[in-house]
Amino acid sequence: MKVREFHYVIVGAGAGGCVVAARLAENRDLRIALLEAGGGDDAMIMRIPGANVVTGTDPRFNWSYQTEPVPQLEGRGLYWAQGRVVGGSGSINGMMYMRGHRSDYDRWEREGAKGWGYDDVLPYFRKSETNERGASELHGGSGPLQVSRGQGTAPVCDMFLESAAASGFALTDDLNAEASEAFGHVDLTIGRGLRSSTSAAYLRPAMRRGNITLLTHATVTRVVIDAGEARGVEFVQNGERRQLAASRGVVLCGGAVNSPHLLMLSGVGDADHLREQGIKVAVDSPEVGSNLQNHPMYRLMYATTAPVSAYTHARPLGAVRAGLQYIFSRTGVLSRGLFPTSGYFHADAGDPLSEVQVSMAPAIVSRRKPGLLGILPKEHGFTLLLNQGSPFSRGEVRLKSGDPLAHAAILPNYFSDPRDIGIVARAALRVQELVRAGPLGRVLGRRMQPAGSATTQAEFEADIRATAVTHYHAAGTCRMGSDARAVVDPQLRVNGVARLHVADASVMPVLVNGNTYAPTIMIAEKAADLIRAV
Repeated sequence: MKVREFHYVIVGAGAGGCVVAARLAENRDLRIALLEAGGGDDAMIMRIPGANVVTGTDPRFNWSYQTEPVPQLEGRGLYWAQGRVVGGSGSINGMMYMRGHRSDYDRWEREGAKGWGYDDVLPYFRKSETNERGASELHGGSGPLQVSRGQGTAPVCDMFLESAAASGFALTDDLNAEASEAFGHVDLTIGRGLRSSTSAAYLRPAMRRGNITLLTHATVTRVVIDAGEARGVEFVQNGERRQLAASRGVVLCGGAVNSPHLLMLSGVGDADHLREQGIKVAVDSPEVGSNLQNHPMYRLMYATTAPVSAYTHARPLGAVRAGLQYIFSRTGVLSRGLFPTSGYFHADAGDPLSEVQVSMAPAIVSRRKPGLLGILPKEHGFTLLLNQGSPFSRGEVRLKSGDPLAHAAILPNYFSDPRDIGIVARAALRVQELVRAGPLGRVLGRRMQPAGSATTQAEFEADIRATAVTHYHAAGTCRMGSDARAVVDPQLRVNGVARLHVADASVMPVLVNGNTYAPTIMIAEKAADLIRAV
């Protein structure tokens, strides 16, 4: 087998991989290989923000994972969308730019991720973005990622904010600013009416330098580890087994499912588990795949008695108007995201450990059948998506077999800690009161979800068990820390294997109270500096 040689081999051209490749390639003397299991992101529909209703779950761009049955969710297995395309989940996600709070990153540092406190990571957030607000102490003004200021896409968005204010919550024009309980419109990774994925923002410009080799439809089957060092990777492309050598190192950017899965396939993981699957142990690292965290998501859905929702845009005349606006000026509803309005609040007053994020879709979001027509609303209304900010429950990713092309077993263990379901249920009760206040209450129609007469915490908990799904924010399975059991150290080096790094959401010690896209980009920006310093 002919082995091609590079300085660095990066596994996964997603949110993290595109950033790491682009930053390392700033040194034109370096040769970078970037491998992606999926295909390219050339389809124009992927660049249209409002088309996320189609692309977000399209199996052409998606790993379409299914979890193992979740005991606390009546034994239901859940669908997990994860990007399988250049740009990764950043090419198909909801584009919400919500970093989380200062306290999230300061907690990382307290738990052993030295050098990852808020004051340490803020410069990397700023470095990564060009925010529509311009440069400030909080935001960047000259980074690759385009970030647009939030705005509503239907009258119900502003009515929701007015009702939040009537309920005593603060309103903000920047949800990334310091406010533990506040509501506002969401910043989005959109620039000039186009999705700003890390593929578009980082990778494509960097590839003009000529020192990045992008290989698509290339599924990495193991990291080649010899004498305690990562020497390269093996992968399958077009049915053929191939190998790349890395003289300086291998960087895993596959995300919270694929990165621990690949480590285990390569012999890095819990020794007993690896032997059960017939895999030779290179490093006994029991926490690989453990510490899985995600945001379970619960929906509240209401019809409205007035035409204030995005259903206006889904009707024939509205759809034509939206299409023409986008074609001729890249404006209108198609130039924005599906979840334009959000907020944070405490389910239990004064307790930050009970924080919940609520995001509004200004339409009734309910899939009745496959395809676009199966999800478009049929009447005016809105949907509120609730998730606990930092759940107490922990899951794991494990091998189903030693077959490198088989998916991993995902055991999210949602609500295995009983504190979590109580927090979400009490949050739902608070939100139910919020929507009855102010101008939203005056147009509030029937409650569509939960159906029936659920009014107590116990009744809401039962509905959560029956209907909750996920927000696709998987993290934590290659935990970063300073202790011997951590999978990676604070320099993102895999413990026990030289020249092997991980740079994605899997390294988060604790899931942030927000969306994972912006923090993953930050992690990759800092990772590039750490790798260059070796």
